[in-house]
Amino acid sequence: MEQSPAPYGTPDAPRIAVRGEAHLEVDPEIARISVTVSARGTDRRDALTDLTRRNAAVLDLVKAYGNAVDSVESGTFSISPELTRHGRGERVRAYHGRVHTTAELSDFTALGELTTRLADFDLTRVEGPWWALRPGSPTYRQARQQAVREAVQRAREYAEALGTDLAALVELADIGAENPTPPYGYGSPAGAMPTVAYGGAAPFDEAPPLDLEPQRQHVYAQVNARFTLVPPRLNH
Repeated sequence: MEQSPAPYGTPDAPRIAVRGEAHLEVDPEIARISVTVSARGTDRRDALTDLTRRNAAVLDLVKAYGNAVDSVESGTFSISPELTRHGRGERVRAYHGRVHTTAELSDFTALGELTTRLADFDLTRVEGPWWALRPGSPTYRQARQQAVREAVQRAREYAEALGTDLAALVELADIGAENPTPPYGYGSPAGAMPTVAYGGAAPFDEAPPLDLEPQRQHVYAQVNARFTLVPPRLNH
């Protein structure tokens, strides 16, 4: 019965294990912002009507930027009563409503202008941006390939120190490539503080667009590799 190869090296087929690493620093590909629209009224129907109107205005403005906006997604919606603190029984003092919307942009020139215009809306909160790479960005592939090449180069340097060469690849284990900048709505926004607008809005021509500097993205990749060596002649 044929035996499986030993998990360790032998004098006739010595093994070497190395780690390959890569670190790439690149510009972001997308930016995400979060917009929260609020409404308050003593009548539920009026509060809901105001909320619907303001949310529609936000969506219309975001979609007006066309190809600069990759995606628009509506998040949570809520409308809740505020009860009076005094008196007997449960009496509603006011109704509070909120709608969350997330927009993803790839045009960073439009990003600053859109953020400023959204912040000019009544009872609207803008947070972000969160910078990121797209999930299928070629940067991840480049990092993985660079880590593999680094592992091969390191193994060859060890082999050269022994006066020999690599014979075959035995194993390649992907430790993983990660982007420490969270891909969506995670972590802290970089480049701008959250923007809040309440009450009357000033005309847009009085609010210049924000100058936002994209945050560089760090992509890491690591692999473990094992090779067999051509048996070195250590007595020479």
